[in-house]
Amino acid sequence: MIVLLVEAGLIGLLIWYTSRQRNKAMDPAREHKPKQSVQELQRLQELRARHLNAPLSELARPRCFSDIVGQQEGIRALMAALCGPNPQHVLIYGPPGVGKTCAARLVLEEAKKCADSPFNEHSRFIEMDATCIRFDERAIADPLLGSVHDPIYQGAGALGSRGVPQPKPGAVTRAHCGVLFLDEIGELHPMQMNKLLKVLEDRCVHFESAYYAPDNTAIPQHIHDIFQNGLPADFRLVGATTRRPEELPPALRSRCVELHFRPLNRPELSQVAAGAAERAGYGIEAAALEQCARHSMSGRDAVNIIQLASGLAHNEQRRTITEADVRWIARNCNYTPCIAKHLAEKPRVGVANLLAVSGMGGVAMEIECTLKKSRTPALVLGGIVEEEELDAQSRRLRRKSTARGSVENVLCAISAYSGIDFSEYEVRFNIPGGMPADGPSAGIAVAIALWSAVTDTPPLPLLAATGEVTIHGDVRPVGGVREKIEAAIEAGAERILLPRENYDSEFSAFPCEILPVATVADVLAIAFFKKVSQQIHEISAVPVCTN
Repeated sequence: MIVLLVEAGLIGLLIWYTSRQRNKAMDPAREHKPKQSVQELQRLQELRARHLNAPLSELARPRCFSDIVGQQEGIRALMAALCGPNPQHVLIYGPPGVGKTCAARLVLEEAKKCADSPFNEHSRFIEMDATCIRFDERAIADPLLGSVHDPIYQGAGALGSRGVPQPKPGAVTRAHCGVLFLDEIGELHPMQMNKLLKVLEDRCVHFESAYYAPDNTAIPQHIHDIFQNGLPADFRLVGATTRRPEELPPALRSRCVELHFRPLNRPELSQVAAGAAERAGYGIEAAALEQCARHSMSGRDAVNIIQLASGLAHNEQRRTITEADVRWIARNCNYTPCIAKHLAEKPRVGVANLLAVSGMGGVAMEIECTLKKSRTPALVLGGIVEEEELDAQSRRLRRKSTARGSVENVLCAISAYSGIDFSEYEVRFNIPGGMPADGPSAGIAVAIALWSAVTDTPPLPLLAATGEVTIHGDVRPVGGVREKIEAAIEAGAERILLPRENYDSEFSAFPCEILPVATVADVLAIAFFKKVSQQIHEISAVPVCTN
């Protein structure tokens, strides 16, 4: 009897020990932490306890809407998209360093205060940069959408040792009921982009794994639920990019509201620099602010210059940043000055001012024209793109550029109005400055420059123009009109010609005269204060310019 009791006790002890070992394997956290692990944790806590002072770029980061300079219209549009009962996905276009990220973060905080908004105090702002998202085609790791750690890759572990696949949530799940801000969204991998679009449509993330079996009782219930129903991912996407809208996938653009943040002008860059100097605890001369704005392409550039300038002042025991400090930094750090374009107050024969759009917003440029009879007539274009290449999926197409086509259209239209046969002349156009011009919107300016050269008469002073001209002399609408108007005003324009279909009643609030035109006849009548018929009548009395 005693022998049986001893055997039963040994068996019970063996069962208890086996059960204890199995529980340890299933719950590693219950194991005693080794001494080395405790020491590493202490070292990590010591590292976190030490830190440097925050850089000026962090101190100058906007904390409220009034700190974001020059983007009142963009912020208003962003609030309209997010601060309501039905927030939308948003794409923000704009140059770097103008406050796109800060605006999105502040708008979410404002949306939380709205009674009818689906955002609340638990809504998170998850920020990721699409240029550095680690992406593995085998789906081993995907911090944006999430991934499944299969046992073959997972290695040892409580669930991995039992052959259980383990889903890992990504940023789209962490942003659930909040905002996912994806910076430089135009750089996202195409495969990632397609998967993201599917998540936006389904509002959840579905996972697959060869190791998952619905009837496997070793898999915990929550993992069964994830594989069967997916992880929640009901968020609002705010994507920011420095690319042009046409460079982004149409499928993404169709799902989003598109907003634009404009480049900062010189007064606004000066305001950013002044705010950075104030937060750094330094005064700054007015001339230094002007030089800082002159050498900055964005608000981030202005803050960086002020940070270096404050370092110079500190080393020399001064509390004021001088113009000499900014000039020294610009020279030694190779900051290129931005030469502001100013329209000539005294007009010249054969010269007109055209308006265009570049990657940094609107820009005002000159276009020159000369006309002379020649035995070898030709159309010569300088500073204008001659040919364009189009990518038509599997093949490349080459065509005449729209800029050259615009010049030929103007020649045809002016010839129809005046009766001049330009095939007897060498007509030469040039856009100085080194920036190749393309697009049809230079048509009105080309017509003004050409007619000025034909009649040897300068156009009105401080006049700028944009608009496409057809071969029949009609003026067609163009894009980027608001940016072009702002650039013309900054350049000192007093009158702006634009297509009638582009005209808006809001333009009356601009501090210049904006005149809509429908035909080349309207353009020339305004630019030269005469009706086309009178000008045509006078052509015979005015010699054509031959220089």
